[in-house]
Amino acid sequence: MSVLVVGSVALDTVETPFGNADSVLGGSASYFSLAASTFTDVHIVAVVGEDFPKKHLDMFDSKGIDTGGIVKEKGETFRWQGKYGYDLGDPKTLDTRLNVFETFDPELSDEYRNIDHVFLANIDPSLQLKVLDQMNSPKLVACDTMNFWIENKLSELKEIISRVNILMINDSEARELSGEPLITNAARKIMNMGPERLIVKRGEYGALMFSDEGIFFAPSYPLEKVFDPTGAGDTFAGGFMGFISSDQTIGTDKQNLEKDFKKAVVYGSVLASFTVEDFSVNRLSELKNHEVDTRLQAFMKLSNMD
Repeated sequence: MSVLVVGSVALDTVETPFGNADSVLGGSASYFSLAASTFTDVHIVAVVGEDFPKKHLDMFDSKGIDTGGIVKEKGETFRWQGKYGYDLGDPKTLDTRLNVFETFDPELSDEYRNIDHVFLANIDPSLQLKVLDQMNSPKLVACDTMNFWIENKLSELKEIISRVNILMINDSEARELSGEPLITNAARKIMNMGPERLIVKRGEYGALMFSDEGIFFAPSYPLEKVFDPTGAGDTFAGGFMGFISSDQTIGTDKQNLEKDFKKAVVYGSVLASFTVEDFSVNRLSELKNHEVDTRLQAFMKLSNMD
């Protein structure tokens, strides 16, 4: 099994109270892919510029990530610069240069069109729809979005939401999209738009999954050090989708369906907890399977009442 991700591959400059990093690998597809590759084969569709360092592509290759869908165009790579205060959940954007990403127009190969699991990262909803229209009956499609698209492309966004199985957004996005201040009411209203599941990412406060079966809460893992929260949400999505797509039987048995999705939420939270321990994808790129297993066991103990 494998998963396809369509999103951004970028170069980020980040400052936090604990340090800074200049022109490091970023982008939603980068974080997602490295997390998902822990469990399954990953295929990236993205665009980069002539300035994009080959070492990053080599690193993807070393993780078994298919980079055949990353197109190099004339010009510079998408760049983002941000600064975090001690409230690590609220970054201030200092500079955004879309560069070649501004004309990103994803075209899928025949191989990619037949992939069963798809993640539409935070890009223009019009592009998300274009990608979905090219797919041949995927089994599971999840997508992410942001406040900008809620405010500027609401019609297209609602169309894509009506066509995906899972929507993954954060607290403020859920409230803005629904117009509801209480997250439970917001979730009910959003699910009426079409998705079977809504996952609300809440940073250091964990994650909530809403479905017809009820509400599931996974806490965040208590860390001793947090350097950079950039990409944590995309890492969560990668852990979640990577686990779901790792085995053909996952999510197919109705009796175990909820259990599978709950475990995927926990795996997403576990992978995200590694991302924030260093800048960029540094921690993810060095992550070992035994570290994931060890943290999963520690994570499970957090909610054990025995």
